[in-house]
Amino acid sequence: MEICYLIAFPDSAEKHAPPEQFTTLKDAPYFKPVDIDLVTLGEETVVIEGYAVTVSRQRYDGQVQMVECHYDLEDPFDPALLKVRMKIQNALQSRFVPEVNRVNGMYEEYSILLVQTAKPSPDKWVEKNAVSLATFIRSQRETLDSMEIEELLGARVHYSSHEMTVVDWEGAIIIAPNADYQSDIALIKIGNYQLLRYRMLDQSIAEMLDKIRETFFGNQKRVRATRGIISQIAQHKLEIMLDFERAEQSLLLIGDWYTADLYEAIHEQFYLKDWKESVKTKLDNLENIMQTIKDNLSISWEHLMDQIQLILWMIMLFGYLYLYLLDAGWIKLQPR
Repeated sequence: MEICYLIAFPDSAEKHAPPEQFTTLKDAPYFKPVDIDLVTLGEETVVIEGYAVTVSRQRYDGQVQMVECHYDLEDPFDPALLKVRMKIQNALQSRFVPEVNRVNGMYEEYSILLVQTAKPSPDKWVEKNAVSLATFIRSQRETLDSMEIEELLGARVHYSSHEMTVVDWEGAIIIAPNADYQSDIALIKIGNYQLLRYRMLDQSIAEMLDKIRETFFGNQKRVRATRGIISQIAQHKLEIMLDFERAEQSLLLIGDWYTADLYEAIHEQFYLKDWKESVKTKLDNLENIMQTIKDNLSISWEHLMDQIQLILWMIMLFGYLYLYLLDAGWIKLQPR
């Protein structure tokens, strides 16, 4: 059987190459299906643990690099080969994912089992191999209980009586007699891309909060730093609204029923709605914090102007008093 291993990690591009289009989605040839700028970075074949791994790399929206790896494994259900599979995946991570992302965990990985023959039917084949498939998806040796296995293999989308895709948080199974896998892989890659972008934004919000703490609990350049943070928040919020809303709305407008059903399953299994709501809530809270900061800055500025005005009035008062005393003769100027 063939295994597809996906890795996604932050990878910003200063210069954007001409974008390509997603052309592999089933039955949706009549308009551009996904509003994501896609750029192919290259293809190569590497040998790891004696296995030839075909690797293709792409960049999404100039923000995330997606690495798609394919290799054949004699029997992915063999517990002895689980260790080999982990070695291959770890080697691929070390080769392509920057060390900083491996250390802080800011990357996504996803395993897909590609199956051509599933007799007598995809559903019966999945039920027959349920334990092995669940073990493959979770990449663990421990046996899961029946309820966990049922939940893990529950999200199934059928394209025909012989084609089916099972989606889980950590992995998927694509059954296609004609090896027509790429359409489903493209949607799974989009799901991983969106998930990583939400995580990236969540990290950005945390970094902004750290800057706010540093600004208001420190003593250096308080006003200037605060204005910089406000500008960054506005930029990030606009970016997330444009990037994610655009991609999601474009997918929802796809006319192909199967693609829409599969994306809905991916959306649910990846908890993208929860991530989106969480990020929106944090952005709203952050905006409220910054509005409070703006109000405080405005009050502070008004207070400063009041103090300056009071000082000027005092100077004028002393000036008038001096002139009055001088005119009354109480103060005499000494001749030079």
